[in-house]
Amino acid sequence: MANSRRIAALDPLGTWCRQRPAVGVPAAELASLVAASQLELPLPGSGDTWTRFRALADLGSRDLSLARLAEGHLDALAIVAEAGYRLVPSHARLGVWAAGPRPTLTARRISGGWRLHGLRRWCSGAPSLTHALVMAEVASQGQLFLVDVQAPGVSVIADSWPAVGMAGSETFDVSFEEVDLEDHAGVGPLDFYLSRPGFWHGAVGVSAVWWGGARAAAAPLLCAKEGATAHRLAHAGAVRARLWSMEGALRTAALRIDDDPMDSTGEARALAGVVRHLVESGATEVLDRVGRGTGAEPLGHDGAHARRVADLTVYLRQSHAEADLAALEGFFLAGGTLKAFA
Repeated sequence: MANSRRIAALDPLGTWCRQRPAVGVPAAELASLVAASQLELPLPGSGDTWTRFRALADLGSRDLSLARLAEGHLDALAIVAEAGYRLVPSHARLGVWAAGPRPTLTARRISGGWRLHGLRRWCSGAPSLTHALVMAEVASQGQLFLVDVQAPGVSVIADSWPAVGMAGSETFDVSFEEVDLEDHAGVGPLDFYLSRPGFWHGAVGVSAVWWGGARAAAAPLLCAKEGATAHRLAHAGAVRARLWSMEGALRTAALRIDDDPMDSTGEARALAGVVRHLVESGATEVLDRVGRGTGAEPLGHDGAHARRVADLTVYLRQSHAEADLAALEGFFLAGGTLKAFA
């Protein structure tokens, strides 16, 4: 029994090779998951963060565009919980639209509320979500607002995501033309979004999705029953080891987040930076080795795999690569620390 458990734990694909999950329309699948309360996962730092990361990875293995929508929804729920905000409508499908420079979207006070004007880029799920947490500039600071995406003045710029990769995530630019919000639409204080400990916990959650996407992208190499040449076996062994190491990094991060959910040690930023680098570089290696080990066959004749590779290639660029590594080293040079493994 112990041996069978050990083998299962070292199999990063689980049942994937035996039964690959069907892929539907990501927006419709998100709606079904939310309606069925199937995205009610433990919050980061609640004592079971690994369950959250594992669920995000499973979504990433299933479909990266679906996972992007689900990750945004789950991140929004974590943000409002951290802010103590209790005015989110029941069964809302949420997103977090906070990427990019703040000044492109501004908010100003009006009688009884706020008025938003400008453009917000990188708005995943723009045509299909019900609400989004939207970042806007207020007196040179950032403020999150809960916005009904069907409100007057909110419009999706439909031709703003011509990319093939992550097409199903519907990540469009959104225009806000004098959008009026009630006073209670503000979520948290100014600059709350970036200053809270949960920002870094959520950043690790994104890398859990990358890991899931890498697991699925490895299937043509690891699931094949024929063509077991030394060349192919070497790439398969390296991919399996890399996937396992990525899981280890995420498990360690989950434990540390649960041990210090409020980041009393100040290590959350470094932890996120290290784990994201390990998973991003690992997923990049997986893509490379799967291609080198299998050739053009799956890319040319397996449409689901070709789309998965395109999706993961785009999704991994949510990492800022060397810019993130430079910021990580700057954290250490400024006196920041990250304790060694126990």
